[in-house]
Amino acid sequence: MKAAMYYSLDNILIEDMPMPKTGPKEILVKMKACGICGSNLMEWYTKTRAPLILGHEPSGIVTKVGNKVKGFEVDDRVFAHHHVACLTCYYCRHGAYTLCEQFSKTNLQPGGFAEYFKVPAQNLWIDTLKIPHDLSFEEATLIEPVGCCIRAIKKCEIQPSDVAVVMGAGPSGIIHTMLLQIFGASQVIATDFINYRLKAAKLLGADLTVNPETESLIDMVKRATDGRGADIVVVTAPNVNAYLAGVELCRKGGTICVFAPTQREEFMRLSPGKLFFSEIKLVSSYSTSHIETKIALELIQAKKIDPKRLITHKFPLSKTAEAFQVAAKSKECLKVVIFNDY
Repeated sequence: MKAAMYYSLDNILIEDMPMPKTGPKEILVKMKACGICGSNLMEWYTKTRAPLILGHEPSGIVTKVGNKVKGFEVDDRVFAHHHVACLTCYYCRHGAYTLCEQFSKTNLQPGGFAEYFKVPAQNLWIDTLKIPHDLSFEEATLIEPVGCCIRAIKKCEIQPSDVAVVMGAGPSGIIHTMLLQIFGASQVIATDFINYRLKAAKLLGADLTVNPETESLIDMVKRATDGRGADIVVVTAPNVNAYLAGVELCRKGGTICVFAPTQREEFMRLSPGKLFFSEIKLVSSYSTSHIETKIALELIQAKKIDPKRLITHKFPLSKTAEAFQVAAKSKECLKVVIFNDY
């Protein structure tokens, strides 16, 4: 079968590799669509593991079912989550599924950017969902990223009168913008340096958009909040300066959501005294679990989240390298989806 082998952001090759062998409790899926995640574009995060097959937002059709599999059949339309928890360890018993030791060790094989991928038994049992026929495979690729954002917003414990600022208006930032409205924020302010993204954020639910290069972000937030600052600041940009700005934008007693990682050698200076006297809360949110993916599917199916408005580019698997270049460099791009042309 064909697969897109990642060596670096500028070196992605279509290669032949063996079809995954499935066991009695596993299934084989023909990839129909798979989204490019922002984390796929962070070369410092991916290149150390190269060569590898990326792609963790896949949907497809079941082509082979192990003889001990229950609940799935050939030709089922499915979404499969690449990481799943054990459900029994200390962290799982405390609801911290993404911190489970098994979580990051589980994976779809070889990855979503391939003609076919295997869903291991744990992934199949815990977090593989059937896709309804009125939902396209491209739309289903948003289940995982929407799930990630749902988990983050739940951690922020949003109140109905809250004013939220979303730092970064890429796909994750716009998903947060839509979800914050759904979860009851009274006002959502989106900020980015790219006007194309700000226009998209405005169309998809932001009450106010700000380009810090042309306007004072802190002045705009202060005016919108009677001088208090934002109740919630969600940082979706993997940038230390974004986090520093977030601290300044957040009101006393507010919450800053750490949603995007920075490079491991990057640090920021932050006074514990400031946190102490302001009671600002830092909340981190990594990935998603089987809980949120189901909610994500329900919201997408109910049209409360419309993936079609986020997907701006589609590329065949044979042109994965070109797709990555567009996703990484284009200033007029949101979600990029790969489809199987083999």
